Formats: sequence, structure tokens, C-alpha cells
Amino acid sequence: MIDFDPGTAAPTKGTNQRNGGDLVVETLEALGAKTVFGIPGQHALGLFDAMGRGNLHFVSSRVENNSAFAADGYSRATGEVGVLFLSTGPGALTSLAGLQEAYATGVPMVVVASQIPLDGLGARRKGMLHQLDDQKASAANVTKSQRLIQHASGIPSAIQDAWTEAISSPQGPVWIEIPQNVLLDPIMVPPVEDALAEAFDNPPRVELIREAVKWLSTAERPAIIAGGGTRRGRAEKSLLSIAEQLRAPVICTPGGNGAFPWTHELSLQSWIEDRYMTDVLEDADVLIVIGSSLGEVTSNYFTFEPRGRIIQIDAEPRVLESNRPGLGIRADAGQALAALDEALAAAGAAEATKRDWHGTSPEDVVKESLAKVTARLESQDLAKELKFMSDIREAVPADMQTFWDMTISAYWGWSCWDARQGQFHSAQGAGGLGYGFPAAIGGAVGLETTGKPSRVLAVSGDGSSMYSISELATAKQHNVPVTWLIVDDGGYGILREYMVGAFGQATATELARPDFVKLAESFGVPARRVAPEEVGDALKASFEADGPNVVVVETLLKMFGPTHLDD
Repeated sequence: MIDFDPGTAAPTKGTNQRNGGDLVVETLEALGAKTVFGIPGQHALGLFDAMGRGNLHFVSSRVENNSAFAADGYSRATGEVGVLFLSTGPGALTSLAGLQEAYATGVPMVVVASQIPLDGLGARRKGMLHQLDDQKASAANVTKSQRLIQHASGIPSAIQDAWTEAISSPQGPVWIEIPQNVLLDPIMVPPVEDALAEAFDNPPRVELIREAVKWLSTAERPAIIAGGGTRRGRAEKSLLSIAEQLRAPVICTPGGNGAFPWTHELSLQSWIEDRYMTDVLEDADVLIVIGSSLGEVTSNYFTFEPRGRIIQIDAEPRVLESNRPGLGIRADAGQALAALDEALAAAGAAEATKRDWHGTSPEDVVKESLAKVTARLESQDLAKELKFMSDIREAVPADMQTFWDMTISAYWGWSCWDARQGQFHSAQGAGGLGYGFPAAIGGAVGLETTGKPSRVLAVSGDGSSMYSISELATAKQHNVPVTWLIVDDGGYGILREYMVGAFGQATATELARPDFVKLAESFGVPARRVAPEEVGDALKASFEADGPNVVVVETLLKMFGPTHLDD
């Protein structure tokens, strides 16, 4: 039985009486939302009742955390705002790990959480189901801002403001919560006719661009690190132009993977954790860092000791100079690189100084550095791993988007995956398990709404897959075209490696797990188990099928050696 007071939770089904839930749905539709992810709950019933009168497509996950991952994947795949509906208390709290990933990675989302009735708020302890002292405070660490709406008339403007904030750089999820009675009570507010949300302008300061041009005009060995902000700011075109003007080698972080053409003669690709690449970046006399904090992975585990000057561009002011001093430029990456590109061309900075890496051209430095990386890998008995990743890359169509969980295959992907015309998405922002499959579901749903090829690939380990195994039901229910590759090594493989390396043995990393093939089939999802050398053919066949499917590979993959420990 649903427990609510009929006096404040008046049913609207079958009547002409609109309620607060209608205002939520109407505003989201006016802003351009097409799809909503989430799970129904008692205090959120007004939202779901109103969706029955609207045009939003609802995708119901099985766990709220996975709903958050799905909304994240939808946004990354389409470039649109992901929308998430949450119930109160446990439902809202269960989403927080997924929201941490979106917040850390800068994914624009609007989160609408229900709340207990107004008369239970303010830390009163009425004993209401799902009651928290301050629910929105729980989201403060994983969202850009949090709002409580206390009157239905405030719903349209609040959602419009939240949408604007979500898409303004630095982008991210924004939290709105609406009490049960505000969602359900009859309203006098007229239907929402239009809503406009435009990102706030976030340009670079003119004097800072001018100073950056001065530095680059005299640089002999400029280099570029392209982080995730480069992709979020849609700065790829400007990045390419700047790199070619300066003849500057470019390396992409895991979040920036795909921001620069993989096979370009100036591309150091994404081998950011390799000591040979660290050597090149340390030798640069001017290093441009875009959309990256120079954090743990990008700094090769804080071993990076640059000898030159740093120009750091980021929309998030807290990131600037957080790890290294430099010329900090707080701006959207797209706007900043467009301004820098134009200023460099106008100043003729590209011709001002000959590029000379100690008698070697930058193009040759790139070629030699990549050859050193290849030689190092070939010396580490990693033939199986290299072939495995190569076979996956060969099987995946050039324009297919891929979603990677925190697993050994993804760690390889951070460095070796050529995104080509597709996009590479991973949980590297917050590093939580369970991202790959639900994010891929959201991505595939989003691509379908835009009319683009919607088949996507998710990659998980056996440990991480268990976080989201219930979403096989979601994929089947909605016939989502996602192929899920589960690499089963019998435990938390990367933690096993870390512990053996650090302590000589691993503890609590081995896992009992199901027969993934039979489990998938029990959901009505086709599945197959193949040997590692058959993964490419299995994926190709799965990509040709309809709806969801699963490929399981039982194998133990190793990581390449910790190059930051080398002399």
C-alpha cells in the first residue's frame, strides 16, 4: 500500500487538474530534454504521474547509482544534458557515487530529487519514511549546487536556472529537490510555454592570452597536454590549429583521449603514464596544459618535474596551479583555445622561433618517443595484452562510442586506445566501479534519440560488472543496442596486481562470481564465452545483432610495468 495523505497527495490521473509534477515535465521538455533516467519512488509519484501526460521517454534502471551513470553516459554520448529523477532518502543517497563521477568529469546533468512533505522539513523528526535532516546537503560534494523548491510556481525558473548552470563551464550536475506535496498538489500555474537556457560566457582575460603568446613566441620546445576539458569545451579544432602553428607535440590524458588525431605527426597519443613521455614533457620550455589539474595520472604519479614554464587553462578555478605554478587562465577551453589560436596567428608567433629539440625536430621527437614506448612494451612479455587490445580496436567500428569501467582493460585503454571517429568514455574522473555498462546503456539510448548509429561497447571486469549486473534487465526491457564485454579474471585484477607488487601477496581480491553467460541468458540477453584470441570475431558478430548482448572472456591480463619507477 502506498502511504500518503490523500488530502495533500490528491490523485490527478484521469482529471484535467495539473500539479507540480506537470511543471517539471513541461519545463524539461521546453528546455529540450527527451529522455529521463531514474527509478520511481513514493515521494516522487507526482513526477511519474506527470510523465504519463508528457512526451519524455523514461528509462528505468534497477539501482539509482546506475541511473546516474546512465544519465552521465547519455550526456557524454550526445553532448546534451542528462536528466535524472530520484526518490527520497535511500534512493537519493544511492545515486551519489554516480554523481561523483559526473561532477569529477564535468558532465552536465539536472537531477530532480523528491523530498518528504514540507511540514516534515527543517530537521523535525516526524518519523516520515525516507526522512533525512538535510537531504540536499548529502549531494553537496558531488553536485555544482543544490536547491529546494518550496512552491510550485518556482519550479519552471528553478529548473531553467539549474539547466543553465549545468551547461556553463565548468559543467556538471545540478541538484533540485521538490517536496511530495509540491509535486502533487493542484496548481493554478499555467502550462510552461517556453524555456531558454544559455551557458554563461567564460572567456579568457585578454592580458593573459597576450602573455601566453609572448611566452610561446620565444619558445623553442613547446608541448601540449590535452585534458578532458578540451573535449568538454569542444576545443579540438583550435587545439589542432595551435599544435600545427607551434609544431608542438600533443599528448592526451585519459579524459582527453580523442581530443587530438591519434596518427598525427605531432601526436604523442595517450601514453601519459610512460616515463619516456614524461621526459619529453619535462624538457618542454613552455608547456600548455588544457583542462587538466596535472593530477595523479597526468603527472605520472607525481613524478613529473617540468623544467620549463606552464600555461594552464581550465574552467574550474580551483584546478589552476593546484599542482604546479604557472600562468593560470580561468576560461572555457573552447573559448580560450579559440582566442589563443587567433592571437598566435595574428602575432606570427609560429614563425618567430625555430622549433629545436636539441637538434631534433618535434616530429622526430614524437616518432622516437613512440618507438621507445613500443620497445618498452615489447620487452615486458605483454604479447597477449597487446594483441587483445588490438583485436578489440580492430573489431570496433571507427565511429562507435565505447564505455570503460575501472578494469585492467580500461587502464590499457587509457594509454593505447585510438578513439578514431568515435568517443572514448571511462570512469577515470572519480574512479568508481560499475560505470561501464549503465553508462553505455544511457549512451546508446541517447544516440538513438539523435538518429546516430546507436550500437555502443561497454567493457568491464568480472568485479566491476557485478555492480551493474541488474541492468541487464534494463537493457533487455528497452532493447538497448549495447554489447557488453566482460573480461573475467576471477577477482579485482588491478588491485591484485597492486597488492602483489607492494606486499608480495594479495588479500581479499579473489571473487566468487556467476556464470555470466547463463546469467545473461536468464534475462533473455544473448551471450557467449570465447577465448581471448577469439574476442575480435565475437565482438564483430555481436555488433551485427539486434538489442543487447554479452561477450565473456576468461583471461588474466597484466598491466605494463610502472614506468614512473624507472631511472
